[in-house]
Amino acid sequence: MLAKRIIPCLDIKDGMVVKGVNFVGLKNVGDPIEIAKRYDEQCADEVVFLDITATYENRDIIKDLIQRAASELSIPLTVGGGIRTLDDFRMILSSGADKVSINSAAILNPQLIQQAADEFGVQCVVVAIDAKMRDDQSGYDVYMAGGRKNTGLDLIAWVQQCEQLGAGEILLTSMDKDGTRDGFDIDMLNAVLDVVSIPVIASGGCGNQEDIVEVFEKTNCDGALAASLFHYQEATIDDVKALCASHHIPVRRN
Repeated sequence: MLAKRIIPCLDIKDGMVVKGVNFVGLKNVGDPIEIAKRYDEQCADEVVFLDITATYENRDIIKDLIQRAASELSIPLTVGGGIRTLDDFRMILSSGADKVSINSAAILNPQLIQQAADEFGVQCVVVAIDAKMRDDQSGYDVYMAGGRKNTGLDLIAWVQQCEQLGAGEILLTSMDKDGTRDGFDIDMLNAVLDVVSIPVIASGGCGNQEDIVEVFEKTNCDGALAASLFHYQEATIDDVKALCASHHIPVRRN
């Protein structure tokens, strides 16, 4: 069995790491490079930089951060936020990132997934999806623009389309769980995992180490993404991996 990945996520606004609840109430928690270096030292499997306001503010300030991070980190770096074209993919990858995460751009132009996979390889293409349970509990809607706009897309249909177009990985965030710290959305994850064969990363709701163990025990996701748990130094990545190992969950350790 492949080792499960523990992935800290850095939501970035105006060049600084921020954290909120249900995508709002953002608070500054520090410098992204210094925080990422700490996670590198703790044996994180990779790190994600998400420029959470780039799409709707039309900013490209993330480039400098990518170059700095690539020069100082030894772990893989995934970058998302404000990616609209193949040229954006090219800039991010040439700046030193290992993967590019697209969300709103993929919804607006699904062929971008296929074009990027064809040019750069499927391993570079991550489709990030923000989804929320419908009011009538009939399923999940996909949101875009940093969770600000309901696209009306059905989550299950969208993940299947993403896989068919060549996405190498799905980064799935439950908006209902985001920032609440009461555990991952197991039902949403399993609904997606039932219909795709590509890796799925769980995001949204991690409040403690046990939540990460739970998501690996109750779903077949390939990785777990967390922010507050690590940002506020309530647990280290080494702590989480030791706990996973004690539950016979395969993880990569020093």
